[in-house]
Formats: sequence, C-alpha cells, structure tokens
Amino acid sequence: MTILATIQAMADQTRFEILHLVRSRELAAGDIALHFDTSRPAVSQHLRILHRAGLLRERRIGTKRLYAVRPEGFGQLRAFVDGFWDVRLRRLKLAAEATERRQRRMKRR
Repeated sequence: MTILATIQAMADQTRFEILHLVRSRELAAGDIALHFDTSRPAVSQHLRILHRAGLLRERRIGTKRLYAVRPEGFGQLRAFVDGFWDVRLRRLKLAAEATERRQRRMKRR
C-alpha cells in the first residue's frame, strides 16, 4: 500500500472516525455502525476500504466481524511524517551546536 492510498483511505470523515473508534479496542461491525447516522451497509463498505488499505484487521467470531487498528498499516505514512521531524531536528541540532561554539569562543576572550 502506498502512502497516498493510505491517506486516501483515511481522508473520508467516516473512515477517520472509525479509525478513532477502534484505535484502542476491538469493536464489532454492528457496534461501530451504531456511532453513525448512515446505514450498516454503508459502514461495512467503509470498513472494507480500511481493511483493504491495510489499516484495520478483521477477526471473525461466528457471524460477527471484529475490527481493530493495524498499527503496521501506518508504517509508511509514519516514516513519511517522521521525515519532516528528522529535518527539523537536524536543523535544531546544527543551530544548537553553532550557538555552543559561539558561546565557547566568547568565553575564551
């Protein structure tokens, strides 16, 4: 799954809210549907999209389908976002080192 596909899967407000609901606990599809004003088939379609995108895991118990977040599904997206922090942290480190060098030079004088 590409980063863009992950973002597209998350971009819909209902799907984003579903991810929020199941990020800390597993929920049955019917329980998830209770949180929305849309039909159960519509919620099931959103769950399918998130599952195909690799963002949800699905576990079946009898006729129930239980869903939970698949943290590894966010790996590429997280690496992409972390890349922005890496650049900023590197700049901060360089600025701090430059300040430290200036302060040492001033103390020697």
